[in-house]
Amino acid sequence: MLAIIIPYFKLAFFEETLDALVNQTNKRFKVYIGDDASPENPIELLKGYKDRFDFVYHRFEKNLGSISLSQQWDRCISMSGDEQWIMILGDDDILDSDVVEEFYNKIPEIEKNECNVIKFASRTNDIKKKTISKIFEHAKFLDAADFYYNKFKDKERSSLSEHIFRKKTYLKHGFKDYPLAWHSDDYAWLAFSESKPIYCINSAVVTVKISSESISGQYENILQKNKAEAEFFVDILQNKLRLFIKEVRLELLYQTEVSIKKSRKLYFYEWNQLFYGYLTSFSLVSFLKFIRRYLLHFTK
Repeated sequence: MLAIIIPYFKLAFFEETLDALVNQTNKRFKVYIGDDASPENPIELLKGYKDRFDFVYHRFEKNLGSISLSQQWDRCISMSGDEQWIMILGDDDILDSDVVEEFYNKIPEIEKNECNVIKFASRTNDIKKKTISKIFEHAKFLDAADFYYNKFKDKERSSLSEHIFRKKTYLKHGFKDYPLAWHSDDYAWLAFSESKPIYCINSAVVTVKISSESISGQYENILQKNKAEAEFFVDILQNKLRLFIKEVRLELLYQTEVSIKKSRKLYFYEWNQLFYGYLTSFSLVSFLKFIRRYLLHFTK
């Protein structure tokens, strides 16, 4: 069965999110709402949804999302029962009425191919700009590394809400605790997929809202985002570089260096890890350029 986890904090669009759950054509899911000590109490709103779909609401007395959003995800997931599949749905995001039904329709093929991560078609609704994007669709099977690279090159989009993943792979790998959970989902799909293809469902759409209240829509948090980006690329360097082809590895190695420099100086061991990465992904031009930067840094 499917557990839909909602880490709740904002009331502004929450009713639309709940209405979309009421309208699901397949009700084989249970919703777990984890209130992150929000100043906007949803109790009165939730009373109107009693018996309309199966949900559990719990208010946490300590706000955690402002300290670690990924840990807030974790404690909300810990509310769930024995469901095998997890979706983390933003409190302002909207599921098409057939999202759950299409998930169950595809289960035989998902299981046949041992897929651990499912991705729906998606669109963005930018509240600030008053624009709704095109629908982003994907090939039925995606390699997680290839997909991330396309996102890195701005050829794809991805966010947390349009994914479903196996609970057992989440328990095995967990979410990386990056500031603002920025890139935590990107790293999760590389880890959770476990070299199995991501299964994509284009016949149902998840709408992701972007507003001045959303992390992706804010600009004053750029320093935190830069720090998270650096940590993400360091983890790619240390743990996931082998998933990418040589040409992509070279781009990611350079991006790791650039991302770290946005926040701080590179540590000695990071220079050495980059050196090894360039050596094993050998391209004479890229290697010589790196050696020049390496020597300049240590001869200053």
